[in-house]
This record gives sequence, C-alpha cells and structure tokens, in this order.
Amino acid sequence: MRPLKLVPDNTNVPFLKYRNVAMALSMLLILGSVALCFIKGFNLGIDFIGGQQTRVTFTQQVDIPTLDERIEALGVGAPTIQQIGQTTEYSIRTPLPEGGEEAANRAASSIRAALIKEYPGAQVAGAQSVSGKVSEELFRNGAISLTLAMVAIALYIWFRFEWQFGVGALFALFHDVALTLGFFALTQLEFDLNIVAAVLTIIGYSLNDTIVVYDRIRENMRKYRKMEMEELLNLSINETLSRTVVTSLSIGIVLTILLVLGPDVIFGFTAAMLLGIVIGTFSSVYVSAAILLWLRLRPDSFLPKEATGPKGAEGAERVSFKDMP
Repeated sequence: MRPLKLVPDNTNVPFLKYRNVAMALSMLLILGSVALCFIKGFNLGIDFIGGQQTRVTFTQQVDIPTLDERIEALGVGAPTIQQIGQTTEYSIRTPLPEGGEEAANRAASSIRAALIKEYPGAQVAGAQSVSGKVSEELFRNGAISLTLAMVAIALYIWFRFEWQFGVGALFALFHDVALTLGFFALTQLEFDLNIVAAVLTIIGYSLNDTIVVYDRIRENMRKYRKMEMEELLNLSINETLSRTVVTSLSIGIVLTILLVLGPDVIFGFTAAMLLGIVIGTFSSVYVSAAILLWLRLRPDSFLPKEATGPKGAEGAERVSFKDMP
C-alpha cells in the first residue's frame, strides 16, 4: 500500500509571487494588533494584577449586574465578573483583602456561602489568591522572558547564517507574537501565565519552522550560485513544503481536539497555540523568506570574497527553478 502524501513530490508553487500582498496583509494585521493592545488592553488574570479569584458554575445563565451587587454587598471590594465562553461558568475577581491569609480565607468563605445561598445548585471552586507584589514580578518576568527569547534567537541565527537571516527571523517572530497578543486583546480572553507559556512555545515552533526553510535556502545558495534569488527561495520553500504541512497539520489536529473537548482551564493556552501554528506557518513561508529579497541577499553571500568575481563564478551553472525536475 502506497503511503499517503499530503503534498505531491516536486511541487512548483510560486509563493513569492504574492509576497507583496502577503506582506501588506501582515503589516495591516500587526498594526491592528498593536492598536488593539493599546486601546482595549488585556483581560489580565490574577497572575498579573493580584487579588482573589473564584470560579463558580451556575445551573443557568445569571444576570451579571445583580451578581455584582450581591458580591459587593459582602464588603469584599468591587468585584470583576466575567462569563467564561458561552457556558454557565463565571470568574469572580475581588481585591486581595488586608490581613494576610486569614482575611483572604474569610473573604473566600463569605463569597462561597453567599453564592450557594442565593443560587441553589451553584458549584463553587476554591479561591486563588496572588499578592500585588508577586503579580508585578510575574508580569515583569514574563515580559523580560519574551523579549530575551526573541533577541537571543535573532542573534543565534545572525551568527549561524547571515545578518539578513537574523533580521528576517526576528521580524517573523515579532509578527507571530504581535498577532497572538492582538487576538487576546480583541477577544478579551483571560491573559495569564499560561498564555505567556503559549507565546514562548509559539516562538519556539515558528523559529524551528523558519530555520528549516533557512537551512534549505543556504544549501541551495551554495548549489545554485547563479539562480535568480526569487526562484531559489521558491525552490527552497517547495522542497520543505511537505514537512511544513505535515507538522502543522498534525499539531493542529491535536490542538483542535483539545480546544473543543479539553478542560476550560487550558482553553486560552490551546487557542493561543492553535493560532500560533497557523500564523507561524504563514510567516515561515511569506514573511521570513520575502524579507531576504528586500534585504538584498544574494546567492553568492556565502562564498569567499575572492570567489565572487568573474573568475570564481565561471563554473557556476545558471539554473532556473522552472527547469528543475
């Protein structure tokens, strides 16, 4: 039985023919994402803003303003109530009371008792508390970790390949991270440490996909020294297309199942990962490769300077992508 092939052998898709349209779309999405982050902001979880969070599942939909009034009447501070998806589960966040752990336990107990009394059949999960100081440290450390990861990756690729590759990889990573953050600003899904972990994972996946394409580009630059650069990039992308499609599709299937059937606690993480797989695959093909053209990368960039002159290029055969078998 012949194995199933999702991508035929010797594909000849002119991806970079549409690079201007793809890059214009990417820039539009990046600008929109950055604007959303500043205008709408994030629905920061308790990890980043501190306080006390209680999750409760009601037997039916409840009126949020009424629930807000009943919680505030307990004297635990102004609550922030958010419905989780289209379910009957709600997240109730309140300021962390003064008095340490004992005061926090009393506030949680009063909230739990009031909910059970006012809404028979309600199931209240345990309260989670994070101090303001800890939340500030978590937010700062999360932002630093994302920035350092992107810079370190760009520097590695810079020294491993050429500086154009480092710039291309850094822009592709910025593209993926910006669109992911814009998605959370638009949907107002809770942004917590799980999402930071998801973004770091997206950076790793996107980088891995980009390096596979970049490595094939470098190999072909040494092999076809006089091929037109656009044709060489198209050739490299097509040669790695099967690997890209199979990897992205297999991971996407798993994440889709988790998104639909998985627990609510990992919904945001799964949504971020699934989005990251899609935009990471797109950026590896259209963003990171297209930038190499605009940065004037040439097929002889990896040759010694003495070999790039007319004498050193005599043995290099001009090959066209269209003539490849």
